[in-house]
Amino acid sequence: MGAMTDPGREPDATPYGQLTPERLLDALEAVGLRPDGRLLAMNSYENRVYQLWMDDGPPVVAKFYRPGRWSDAQILEEHAFAAELAAHELPVVAPLPLGDGTLLRHGDFRFAIYPRRGGRAPELDDPAVLRWLGRLLGRIHRVGAVSRFAHRETVSVALLGEASRQTLLEGGWIPDELLPAWRSIADRAIDGARAAFERAGSPALLRLHGDCHAGNILWTDEGPHFVDLDDARNGPAVQDLWMLLSGDAMAMATQMREVLAGYETFQPFDRRELLLLEALRTLRLLHYSAWIARRWADPAFPAAFPWFGTGRYWQDRVLELREQVAAMEEPALMPD
Repeated sequence: MGAMTDPGREPDATPYGQLTPERLLDALEAVGLRPDGRLLAMNSYENRVYQLWMDDGPPVVAKFYRPGRWSDAQILEEHAFAAELAAHELPVVAPLPLGDGTLLRHGDFRFAIYPRRGGRAPELDDPAVLRWLGRLLGRIHRVGAVSRFAHRETVSVALLGEASRQTLLEGGWIPDELLPAWRSIADRAIDGARAAFERAGSPALLRLHGDCHAGNILWTDEGPHFVDLDDARNGPAVQDLWMLLSGDAMAMATQMREVLAGYETFQPFDRRELLLLEALRTLRLLHYSAWIARRWADPAFPAAFPWFGTGRYWQDRVLELREQVAAMEEPALMPD
């Protein structure tokens, strides 16, 4: 196996080592909140997110941003987008303004405070749920199309594919015996994604949620709400739609038909973007492996992903990319 080095990580590989429970409570008290001492770590690896109970009010959620990942300007664009969506009465959980604004500081940490909003996972096999989500995403994209982010990233083959390949190859993460096979299929996968973007022409770019999978949609008896705009970025509309789909091509076509039935109530959808569906899935798979590699020195990652350096993991990635290369060569999804 090739040596595991430390490609492209932040200068402090263990940035949360000093984020003790005492410091958490101090941070909230410094912005005028009164936590009662109870806290619960929530499921988040990129940032650190905690639910904290208050002496004199409902619980809140504190999100501590990973140092070195986003600039202040990028975080503030995320906050402004969430606030803009909320002002249009969209069910998006936006950060609370406290002290000097929504981006708060305590020592070396930057953080934001959110109201707690619970819920359950959406039932994505229900056509009515897909139409409902489609309507909300159409409204979100109608707002997102008004302008673009100036500081946040844009979905591209270079960002999600080529940079991921570089991280994995330069870091020596892939076992020597699997390196030729992985390199070959990764090159083909990136070429296939690039060809898909070329076939799609120049899709309109708008501000997106960016990571619109079922885990970032919480359902209540009143309907869904969207959380975690940490990956908000510019990109084509289909980036926020494709993660709602699953199954074979026929099943995904049926699901997309329902999503678009709701979506197009509020926002037109360029059918050429369907050419990007499998390309975006391919880029996400590459980016996911590179994300783990970039964060490996954070103690939370080896504990959560112990299989990452195994031959079996990389064998599965080779097979996965082969399937994606084949999928990108198939005709585009036809929901109509």
